[in-house]
This record gives sequence, C-alpha cells and structure tokens, in this order.
Amino acid sequence: MTSFRARRRTLRALAASFLLAAGSLASTGAFAQSDYPNRAIRMVVPFAPGGTTDIFARILAEHMGTILGQQVIVDNKPGAGGNTGAAGVARSEPDGYTILMGTVGTQAINPFLYTKMPYDAEKDFLPVAFAAGVPNVLEVNPKNVKATTVKELIAEAKAAKQPMTMASSGNGTSIHLSGEMFQQMTGVKFVHVPYKGSGPMVNDLVGGQVDLSFDNLPSSIAQIRAGNLRPIAVTSAERSAALPDVPTIAESGVPGFDASSWFAIFAPAGTPKAIVDKLNAAANKSLGEAAVKQRYAEVGAQMNVMTPDQLGAFVKAEQAKWSKVVKESGAKLD
Repeated sequence: MTSFRARRRTLRALAASFLLAAGSLASTGAFAQSDYPNRAIRMVVPFAPGGTTDIFARILAEHMGTILGQQVIVDNKPGAGGNTGAAGVARSEPDGYTILMGTVGTQAINPFLYTKMPYDAEKDFLPVAFAAGVPNVLEVNPKNVKATTVKELIAEAKAAKQPMTMASSGNGTSIHLSGEMFQQMTGVKFVHVPYKGSGPMVNDLVGGQVDLSFDNLPSSIAQIRAGNLRPIAVTSAERSAALPDVPTIAESGVPGFDASSWFAIFAPAGTPKAIVDKLNAAANKSLGEAAVKQRYAEVGAQMNVMTPDQLGAFVKAEQAKWSKVVKESGAKLD
C-alpha cells in the first residue's frame, strides 16, 4: 500500500511539473508575441536592387521600422523569377522576423508557370498587407525603335529582318507575361531576354542592348522623364496619373488588354496572428503618411489599404486570372 501511495505521489508531482512547464512555454510564447519586435526584421526582396519591388520595399521598410521601433532591413535575393527569395522566406521561422515583399509573379503567376515550385504560394505563406499596385509600361529604346504608337510598333516589328528583343525582369514576371499577352493579341513575335530584376534590365534597355520592355512603371519612369526611353502605352485598363498623355494599349488598337502588377507583404505560414496584425497595422499606417503618398504619386503607384483577409481574397482572384493567361500562352518553365 505504501509503495502504491508513493507511486501515486510521484505521478502527481510529474503531472504538476508538466503542467507548470506547459504553462511556462505558453506564457513565454505570449510574451514573445506581445514583445514583438525586439530586434531587426528582414524584408526579403526576391529581385535585384533598383527594380520596382525593391523600390516599394525600401519605402515601406523605412516607415514601418519607425512605427515598429525596430529596423526593417531589405535583403535582395534574386533568382528564378522570384522563386529563390520567396522559397527562402517560406522555409524561415514563422516568428515575424523574416517577411517577403511578394509580387503578382511570386504569388499568382509562378505557381502555374513553373513545373517544379520550391514553395506552395497558398500553403506556405500568410497574407500580411497590400503594398502597391502599378501599371506596366510598353517602352522602347528610341535609338533602336522608330515607333511612337502601338500600331507603328506592330508594323515595325512585323517588318523587321531580325525579331525585336523584349527584356523582362525575369521569366514568369508580370513584365514577361504582359509581353506574352501582347504577342498573343497582336500576332507579333519578340525574342524574350530575361534579367534578374528591373534594375539591370532598364540599364541594358537604356544602353540599347535590348529593344523594348513592358516594365513596371516605377522602375522606368525616371528614364522616361529623362528622355532615355520612349513610352508607347501603359498596360492597365486606365491611363496612369503619372503619365497622363500616354494611352493604354487597349485604346491604342488592342481592345481588352489589361495587365497590371502588384506588390504585397507575406509572412511564413504559422506566423502568429498577433504578429501578422501588428505588421499589417504598421504597413497600413505607413501608406497613410504624407511622405509615402508623395513618393507613390511620383512613381505612378496606387495605394489600397487591405486587411490580411482582404489581401488573401485578392490573391486568390489574381491566381485565377493569371492561371488562364499562363495556360493560353503555353509558357512553361522548369
């Protein structure tokens, strides 16, 4: 009997220790969330410096860091149309200290374009906050291309002895697929030249190594204003306030053409809701600041404040849209 009672006391003591440890872990986790952030946050940009994704990441990182009280460091990880950087974030600890500046490419195009994906765009990420929406701009090097309108460009491309070269920021990006859509709808044929981001692509376009691009407006607008690139048309359904005199492709003789880009913040799946909400609040507050509004206006960006749930629904709609574009283009990448 004495032995039985002793064993029972031992079991009770072990159970109490287990409950105490579990409670301690739970309270530690809760404290970690309430204390967040207590060190620098890394915002991964899956493209090279100087491109549109990088531009918005740096604008928001600066202001979010001030709001959160910790530095938000931009880390460029280009490669595979954005897949390399995005995959790295997907494998990161879901603690809010590694986040992704995702794009329409990484979250809505690549899953249907690449036969082998290093991440699941739906299961491996949580939507955090919408960053920006931008039109793409069909632009040409004025020394290489004579055309000033869409109709003239189509005629010049079809008459050219050698196919014109079409640069993009990477395979499967909205810049690439905007060009693919244009070729499908007009019957012209370009030679696609992918880069690891808009920055190096724009440099070569200005230098004349390539002929044209369907670049995101923010990364090209300075060169357009300087006269180094000629804008032919924007890819959105409506004209851009930043280039009000530049027509849309749809109104230039290709009815129904509409292809815009967007950028948003994502966190690894499993990130606590309290941390996601704190990041969302910081991003949305940043978008309301006068300096950010002015910078967005300068580069022709559109703001759209969203909750994480609203962003999730938006991404699903974009995936449905772009999956059709990829399928109809017949494009596939390994």
